[in-house]
Amino acid sequence: MNKPLTLITGVSRHQGIGAAIARKLAHEGHNLYLTHWSPFDATDGIGEERDFIERFVQELTEQGARVEHEAYDLASGDEVGLLNRIEAKLGIPSRLIHNATYERHVNVENFTTDVLRKHYLVNNEGTLGLTFAFIERYKQAGHQDGRILFFVSGGPDANNLAYIATKGALIAITPALANGLGEYGISVNALDPGPTDTGWINDELREHLLPLFPYKRMGTPEDTARFVAFLMGPDGAWVNGQHLHVDGGFTGR
Repeated sequence: MNKPLTLITGVSRHQGIGAAIARKLAHEGHNLYLTHWSPFDATDGIGEERDFIERFVQELTEQGARVEHEAYDLASGDEVGLLNRIEAKLGIPSRLIHNATYERHVNVENFTTDVLRKHYLVNNEGTLGLTFAFIERYKQAGHQDGRILFFVSGGPDANNLAYIATKGALIAITPALANGLGEYGISVNALDPGPTDTGWINDELREHLLPLFPYKRMGTPEDTARFVAFLMGPDGAWVNGQHLHVDGGFTGR
């Protein structure tokens, strides 16, 4: 049986959700193409990890996976070029995991259309542009077992208006896209992992969040990765068109 080829965007940090998913899928027998964008991590994220990707690819290769990677900006509009490079190196992917995102805190006091546009270019235009380019390439390959997964967020966080607005568009399109792609054997879902301890949670925030988790612990990237591996595997196809809260029952949504 051929190994599934999975494209994961936004894999740039050892403790990130994308890295946890890549580790789990490599263990489950997937080949992987990883994208990362260090300029965002360095200026807008929680810090760039230098030399991360080379060490990480070696780690995954030692698990038996074929792995390639590239620096890719989702706002670039180069979706076709990206898929051409993937095809030349590993083939045509049958699974797409949208882990990359753009997020800057903004509230009713400092909201601007410029900030919204920056979110939109990555979270909507870049994400959906890559999605439809992936679908076209998938159809050309004659694949029959595909997956598309959007990572989303929501809730009443008044300091995250642009992020929640753009992620809401992905939630909205999920059931309609799943309906349109069923004939090609592609399932489409949106997954909200809730607050996840990837290095951005300080002690004060942790103290505030812990009582909102029934298990009285923070979510980890590995919690998310285990469920994503199920969705990407042979038993996950019947989960389709869903807005999934895989957050340990977090009550703060």
